[in-house]
Amino acid sequence: MLRTRSALNRSKGILLGLTVALWSAASHAENIDLVGLNIGGAAFSGNVIPGKYKTNYFFPAPGYFAKWKSKGIETIRFPIMWERLQPTLNAELDENYAELIDQTLQQAAEHDMRVILDIHNYARYRKQIIGTEAVPISAYTDLLERVAKRWKDEKGLYAYDIMNEPHGADDYWPAAAQAGIDAIRKHDQKRPLLIEGNFWSSSYRWPKFNDPLLQLKDPADKLIFSAHLYIDKHGSGHYKEPLEENFDTMLGVKRVKPFVDWLIKHDKQGHIGEFGIPADEPRYLEAMDNLLAYLQDHCIPITYWAAGSSWGKYKLSVEPTKDGQDRPQWEVLSKYVGQGNCSRIGPNP
Repeated sequence: MLRTRSALNRSKGILLGLTVALWSAASHAENIDLVGLNIGGAAFSGNVIPGKYKTNYFFPAPGYFAKWKSKGIETIRFPIMWERLQPTLNAELDENYAELIDQTLQQAAEHDMRVILDIHNYARYRKQIIGTEAVPISAYTDLLERVAKRWKDEKGLYAYDIMNEPHGADDYWPAAAQAGIDAIRKHDQKRPLLIEGNFWSSSYRWPKFNDPLLQLKDPADKLIFSAHLYIDKHGSGHYKEPLEENFDTMLGVKRVKPFVDWLIKHDKQGHIGEFGIPADEPRYLEAMDNLLAYLQDHCIPITYWAAGSSWGKYKLSVEPTKDGQDRPQWEVLSKYVGQGNCSRIGPNP
């Protein structure tokens, strides 16, 4: 049957519209953000509880996130302290601290940024391990239920990092982590859950300590395992020892590879929650460049440690100087911001 010119034009228009829609959907699906920042302050002075706001601990000032958004940063890992948020186990949240978290999430949303809310407590509450008599797992689940109920509808909230750097908790953490997953999923089925591992979430030692986490179940199937790594001599992040003459600039890759191999072996998704270096050593900068290239190749996101206007002279800080000059670490990080073209969080085999 012959078609009229107008019918053919309509058909072409429909096909063009469909093509544009499919292209747009595909482009949106590939928007995996691979480079973010830790913004420190709210969990400062952990030995001073509860501490005083703007003296012992700090939150981002209004408009602070706009500075990083203008540089291409969209993902923030934001450490908070359990004892300040919930001064008494199983009790109501401290409203003053919670409102500061409200404001942080709202500021992120205003700038189309997203926050990973990090319980920065090392599997402890007032120095007592979760799962022991002093801090039963039920108290931890009470916290996470309250957290999810309060912030589940916040546009600026991207994910929950349910506990920073568990250590000395090998017998307790897997069960606590499962209870934490279940607690959040009672109220929030949408957001990813970042799961850190025993032994300070070390990427290098991850396979030795964290096979029990393979048994974790998430009804929403949105678990992302999150490891940390530093490239000073002992991997602590303190960078106290002088750099060795024979320092290997592939050390970051070598320290993250056991974690990446573990993820590939078990078909899991991964994330690097913390990595940072001092600014005064070109070999560290080269090592960071090598690490970021490796992670980008595998589509594994990283949040650099750290930024925030309250760090002062902290040697790992990527916060611009008072006169607005970028730190040397940013020159390397910025090469990877907004790059990668990844359609899912990796690793890619």
